[in-house]
Amino acid sequence: MAEGRPPQTAVEAVLVKSQSMPETSETVRGYDFNDGVDYHRLFRSYARTGFQATNVGKAIEEINRMIDCKMQPVPRDMQTEVNLNPCGRQKNNCTIFLSFTASLVSAGTRETIRYLVEHNMVDCLVTSAGGIEEDLIKCLAPTYLGDFSLSGRELRSKGINRTGNLLVPNNNYRLFEDWLTPLLDIMLQEQREQGVTWTPSKVIARLGKEISNADSVYYWAYKNNIPVFCPALTDGSVGDIMFFHSYKNPGLVVDIVEDLRRVNSQATCAVNTGMIILGGGVCKHHTCNANLMRNGADFSVFVNTASEFDGSDSGARPDEAISWGKIKSAATPVKVYGEASVIFPILVGETFARRQAEFKSFSHAD
Repeated sequence: MAEGRPPQTAVEAVLVKSQSMPETSETVRGYDFNDGVDYHRLFRSYARTGFQATNVGKAIEEINRMIDCKMQPVPRDMQTEVNLNPCGRQKNNCTIFLSFTASLVSAGTRETIRYLVEHNMVDCLVTSAGGIEEDLIKCLAPTYLGDFSLSGRELRSKGINRTGNLLVPNNNYRLFEDWLTPLLDIMLQEQREQGVTWTPSKVIARLGKEISNADSVYYWAYKNNIPVFCPALTDGSVGDIMFFHSYKNPGLVVDIVEDLRRVNSQATCAVNTGMIILGGGVCKHHTCNANLMRNGADFSVFVNTASEFDGSDSGARPDEAISWGKIKSAATPVKVYGEASVIFPILVGETFARRQAEFKSFSHAD
């Protein structure tokens, strides 16, 4: 080793010569606030920021591709005189599925979801039981902000339920039971006297009609004929009330198999499909499995905090869904590792909301 010179092995290890980057390579550059505060430009810069900001940028691009596809006319060879969709929703060039977990309706994300449904921007909703009842309950009484650290024992003694850092007094559910039970009586009567076959989606549409409140996601879903699928409808307060109702006035039947045909038909009758899935669990898999029936969705965005190391479907990346035929092999799906109450309003603000005038024209054209 020469005096005053580093070891050659260290030089060769540290100063490895690079190959040239491809000419198409993007450079990393974040937003410069010296240019002022411009949120549209800020969110556009995410694509070149790196880490999950880049995935947010890619998700914005993917959702805009869904919308671009939706705005295109249905190809002539896909047009039919008879609407084969059992929900009777008019066909467009891209059927957009929006799936979300119950907690997002408990949170203020509900208003973002309601906006999309109110303006008829999505075609099919998939959620869990809490995603139905929390919307309806909020029409009867509010949810409150709390803290993640509040004692469960103390809250229980006060009859207050905690969802993360949100608080729901038990009286809210008592109000909901008082509202829902008479409707179950009426639905049972219609089943017996008129031969109505109830399914979860038909029950939800009826509840949306009866709540008749413009703050409600499901009021607008009813108004705009957007089907709402909830295969686990009984897994929550709705199920509790149905349980008690089955003793007081037994006999109500809710057919999940008919709804299975209806949700799968949203995919099989579609020209193209896009999936926006917030969170995991049943809402994620039910949507992906419906799209398996057409050999995969054309566009997909997942937003959740789950990891894939335990083999869960919730944490599975889009590439795993491609292996099952739930997303098309040629698609460019995106997963954002992030909490949807933060991420989803950004996605909507940079896609659907910026294009509201287009949707208005699109609806009038129909």
